[in-house]
Amino acid sequence: MSNPGATNARAVAGSLSGKTIVLGVSGSISAYKAADLCSKLVQEGATVYPILTRSALRFVQPATFWGLAGQPVSTDTFEEPFGPTEIAHLRYAELADVIVLAPTSADLLARVAHGFADDMLTATLIANAGKPVLVAPAMNTDMWANAAVQENRQILERRGYTFIEPGVGRLAEGVVGAGRLAEPPEIVEIIKHTLLAANDLAGCRILVTAGPTREAIDPVRFISNRSSGKMGYALAEAAAARGATVTLVTGPTRLTAPPGLAEVVLAETAAQMQEAVLPRAAAQDVIIQAAAIADFRPARPAAQKIKKSHNVTAIELEPTVDFSLTLGARKPAGQILVGFAAETERTEENALAKLRAKNLDLIVLNDVTRPGAGFDIDTNIVTLYGADGSVSELPQMSKRAVADAILDAVVARWNNRPVSG
Repeated sequence: MSNPGATNARAVAGSLSGKTIVLGVSGSISAYKAADLCSKLVQEGATVYPILTRSALRFVQPATFWGLAGQPVSTDTFEEPFGPTEIAHLRYAELADVIVLAPTSADLLARVAHGFADDMLTATLIANAGKPVLVAPAMNTDMWANAAVQENRQILERRGYTFIEPGVGRLAEGVVGAGRLAEPPEIVEIIKHTLLAANDLAGCRILVTAGPTREAIDPVRFISNRSSGKMGYALAEAAAARGATVTLVTGPTRLTAPPGLAEVVLAETAAQMQEAVLPRAAAQDVIIQAAAIADFRPARPAAQKIKKSHNVTAIELEPTVDFSLTLGARKPAGQILVGFAAETERTEENALAKLRAKNLDLIVLNDVTRPGAGFDIDTNIVTLYGADGSVSELPQMSKRAVADAILDAVVARWNNRPVSG
């Protein structure tokens, strides 16, 4: 067996060369994909230490991962692959640049959320002192939607764990829905961003708007839209992870603000969003306008609840102020403005018109009629149009992966911004 403390001699030079990844594999039919992921990480130059749970052993064998990684494969807390002078779970936590849980079963999610340390993987996570942890769930659609599972997710997100959204597709039991393990190439890309882009936005001040707005009809009812805020929150989380100082201005959502943000500002109406953004705008290096701000509001909202007996047949609307035009007109030299276009027809034409009218540097086109894109889901399909004429079409990806792709485009522009001398 190879020396467990040594770098994998078979690793080739690659984008992850010199990086060490602890790969935690739990009991799931998609555990076979973890072998592919392990192989791809080694091909990128990483040193990979696989840790399998006892349930994982019912689906895959340690020899597979030993053969792919060339490193010891552990399961039980009391195994000591590094020799009698090393405590293995402490050593794994020390060596890791990132810990990746792929696949993550509902059981592992629960044990990690509640502080169990009853095998090598959970003990390593307990011993982890600040290294990033990526969680790639894989389970039945109903299990993934279960309230307990989602509460466990929220617990871990509050602790700074990053979730790689499960894919939507045909699951092992034959149903179609959310719960598939994200594909290994996508996980590799997110690992790269986590490790290699960790500080590429250090010193950059970014304001992100997110979520819907609500425009009152009366004290009870309002006009809104289907935005969940997930795309904007993913952008804020990803930007903070890459070292930016992030302000999140958010409409009403059911989401928990990501950790590490400099400021979170709540805004319910389009006017409140404007009041939150415009005074802060000049101090920002980048403004990403992901919020779905209402285009119209009731012209005369009622002071009291409108009773059914009033037989209302029409509500007069008036346009809200499109303050993104103001941002474009006032844009300081070097500031980067990113907009979003959620469209249903003539998508490219409409997106490019917004790009020009609002003096944007980049617009993210989202055809909300496409399956896998749009509102209140965990994936997106977008095309990025730059003011420089660039076009980048992205495949269906998790919203966090889309966020990093957008930030890649922002980084390229920020690095080339004019700097006053």
